[in-house]
Amino acid sequence: MLFFKFIQERTTFNLFVISTTLLFVTLLILTTLFFPSQINTMLESIKISVFDNFSWFYILSFSVFLCFLIALSVSHFGNIKLGANEDEPEFSFFSWLAMLFAAGMGVGLMFFGVAEPLTHYFSSITSGSLEQRQQQALMHTVFHWGIHAWAVYGVIALALAYFGFRYKLPLSLRSCFYPLFKERINGKVGDIIDIVALISTLFGLITTLGFGASQLGAGITQLGWVTENNFSVQLVIIAVVMGLAVFSAITGVGKGVKRLSELNLGLAFSLMLFVLIAGPTLYLLSSFSDNLGTYLSNVLQLGFKAYTYDTENNSFFTGWTILYWAWWCSWAPFVGLFIARISKGRTIREFIFGVLIIPTLFSILWFTVFGNSAIWIENHIGSGKLQAIISSPEKLLFQFLEFLPLPTITGFIALIIIALFFITSADSGIYVLNNIASRDKSMQTPRWQTILWGVVISSIAIVLMYSGGLSSLQTMTLIVALPFAMLICLMCVSLLKGIIADKKYFDTKVTPTSIFWRGDKWRERLNQMLVQTQEKDILKFLKQTALPAMRELRQELTNVHNLNVELVENLQDDEPSIEFIIKKESMRNFMYGIKSVSYETSEQLINDQKLPHIQYSKTYQPLAYFFDGRDGYDVQYMTRDELIADILKQYERYLSLLEDIGQELMAHEQTEIAE
Repeated sequence: MLFFKFIQERTTFNLFVISTTLLFVTLLILTTLFFPSQINTMLESIKISVFDNFSWFYILSFSVFLCFLIALSVSHFGNIKLGANEDEPEFSFFSWLAMLFAAGMGVGLMFFGVAEPLTHYFSSITSGSLEQRQQQALMHTVFHWGIHAWAVYGVIALALAYFGFRYKLPLSLRSCFYPLFKERINGKVGDIIDIVALISTLFGLITTLGFGASQLGAGITQLGWVTENNFSVQLVIIAVVMGLAVFSAITGVGKGVKRLSELNLGLAFSLMLFVLIAGPTLYLLSSFSDNLGTYLSNVLQLGFKAYTYDTENNSFFTGWTILYWAWWCSWAPFVGLFIARISKGRTIREFIFGVLIIPTLFSILWFTVFGNSAIWIENHIGSGKLQAIISSPEKLLFQFLEFLPLPTITGFIALIIIALFFITSADSGIYVLNNIASRDKSMQTPRWQTILWGVVISSIAIVLMYSGGLSSLQTMTLIVALPFAMLICLMCVSLLKGIIADKKYFDTKVTPTSIFWRGDKWRERLNQMLVQTQEKDILKFLKQTALPAMRELRQELTNVHNLNVELVENLQDDEPSIEFIIKKESMRNFMYGIKSVSYETSEQLINDQKLPHIQYSKTYQPLAYFFDGRDGYDVQYMTRDELIADILKQYERYLSLLEDIGQELMAHEQTEIAE
């Protein structure tokens, strides 16, 4: 009881979410410490099972995410704003692009910028001449870091921004499922969503922590600061970096972190520019164009390729593509929340193209500069030195810089970049973890919670690295990201449902009935509006208003204008209706009908104490329908004369169409009916 009271009064934690997550983490740490070999065997078995049974799901779902975003952007939904219709973007277009650009960078690019293209170049996934192998190596690398990776970020960021700024819901993952679960997102359904997202994000951050620690260890070894990049060195690095990240988070030095991020971005650009100039410049510029074209030419095939007919390279597919896809899923809440927070006021179309294109172009440029340079150096002056350490990818960047001028300076700058990416990513990651685990997203987080997350992240990373190194981290990410990937698929359904409702809401015009409304009868109209219409009310309307109006109009049209008018009454049916038909010889008959239509009433409305007039599970409306199948409208507030006027308005439209395109259409339909 004391523990529950402490959580409730002294923390922002959601008790069920945090206790379930910490229980899972504690069991993982204890079993890994006491049964390391058994846990590694079990993880390996689960990894193989995921590869065998769910690789198709990972590859297909990411392509679905991409197609979903593209379809939204080119549809009429693309004009919807992330916010109120009058909201303007908080940042200028170029500032927004710059921040997206910054979001596309991180420890991963530093770690894999040289390692991945070089590894693919010397693997069985490439074949042919040296040039063809190089082209294929860069194609596969860019595929892993291109629009498919950003599609999963884009889906979550779009859902967060849309429901946060458009629906005015809290900027949290559970809000993204509001159209499907309504108020249940505030209960256990929302808690389960948060638990899956929390565990997935936690292991995504831990994997990045592992990559960063191993590369920083390799860097300081290369500079001669330590003699060996062993586990003890990496343990100290994790402790120091997480300590700085936690200090940054609890002191709230927002401007300082922002300046550090800007400095880091400038250093990363400077390093890339240095490599471009010091390396084979013209060759790299030409390669960028070639890599871009090759990627665009093959992205559709690669996006759906599950290596069913290329079993020789199945290990590449599972060991690279599927692990990457799992990693992107686990990072999606972190990157998605960042993108969502800076995108208020953008249209969906502008948002999608910005998120997909800008980071992808930068990734292609980054891997061209570092990857193509590394392969060129290996083929011309490397003498096999880079190939010899491919099995230790954390060393490749620093070994690569040894072949360029000023290796000590550039190596030191690379260390600073990795460390700063490390710190800022961990800082932001802790914020996201607190956000997901919080019961109220608007509450101020106590400092000790930030320290707790720093301890949890560091502990899991250290234990898993001790027991199995980076392989164990990647395996855990692969496993926990699978249910979250399924959750993202459900999020797409929820987002589409919300957007469709949004479009319908804002496109809905005032009912045609209101055209006839006059101020002298406003009390009578109000009384009608505040009564939940039932079937008996519809029958009363049809008998006392609609039928007398149609009979009066029929008498006028037949006696005065000699038209052939028929009145069809179906008042005894399950769905009572009446139809007013003006018959024609060679054209389709004019028909104006009114039918009773029932609608399910939301439980939320029934239970709302502020809407006492809504009591029944069904509401009925007398809905007009027409000869040509157009959508009708509610006519229950019309008087007898107003209903006659509405029928004549539709008949006037019918007559005007007979003189133009309607004559062809309705004559053709009449011929088909006769046949």
